[in-house]
Amino acid sequence: MGNRSTPAAHAATTERPAPTPAALSVNNLEVVYEDVVLVLRGLSLQVGAGSIVALLGANGAGKTTLLRAVTGLLSPHRGKITKGAVRLDEEDITGADPADVVRKGIAQVMEGRRIFAEITVDENLRTGAYTRRSRAEVRESYARVMELFPALAGRRKSVAGYLSGGEQQMVAIGRALMAAPRLLLLDEPSLGLAPKLVEQVRDIIVQINAQGTSVLLVEQNAMMALSIAHSGYVLETGKVVKDGPASELLADEDIREFYLGTATDDALERRSFADVKSYRRKKRWSA
Repeated sequence: MGNRSTPAAHAATTERPAPTPAALSVNNLEVVYEDVVLVLRGLSLQVGAGSIVALLGANGAGKTTLLRAVTGLLSPHRGKITKGAVRLDEEDITGADPADVVRKGIAQVMEGRRIFAEITVDENLRTGAYTRRSRAEVRESYARVMELFPALAGRRKSVAGYLSGGEQQMVAIGRALMAAPRLLLLDEPSLGLAPKLVEQVRDIIVQINAQGTSVLLVEQNAMMALSIAHSGYVLETGKVVKDGPASELLADEDIREFYLGTATDDALERRSFADVKSYRRKKRWSA
């Protein structure tokens, strides 16, 4: 799955300051499903240009809903934005059509990969470039994907549904990169993968970011996400309950207890992250 990076390289990625201009800015966002279920409750976050930002939270915290709000995919799920704004490089894209969001520079790899199982690897990849008009640029992106995922070069004519889980994840990420995004949204890319493949996915994300693509990484594998991120946010019940540099979150005792496995299963069943946290979050953004 591409070249492996060293632990030192991961540390350097985590410790260098994230660039200050915001590629993505979400401000005081509220999302409601079916006009009654409030899922996001005044959520605000930023992804700096050229940075990796980790988004942590348990199931139901609102992580996938946030991605849908950014990419314009709320409507098929009977959701809508009722307050707040989403901006890409200062351009308001709140509620924009999904195809327009892709054209503006955002691509998403959904949870569970969601590849087209009945068609070939090559056909899957080329569907990712459907918004682009320059054949030369598409060829350039295709070459980039083959360089990142050399294992796919020999499987280009294979039916994607017969690939292994790791290979399918390569196809899903490669398909998103065919759109040449400035910002890549990754929803649980390590889900269901063996530990060795999780390491390879981690290294690929570092490579993609090093090539200039900003990344918003949604993960329950907090150790993996924070080991490569510049900064991170912790979500619970649709709100940000903690944020900061990734190195600080990784060292935080509450984060380690709740998200990194130092708490017992019984303890986790009895309490939420809000119960174990020992801080009060400072409000950074106004409504």
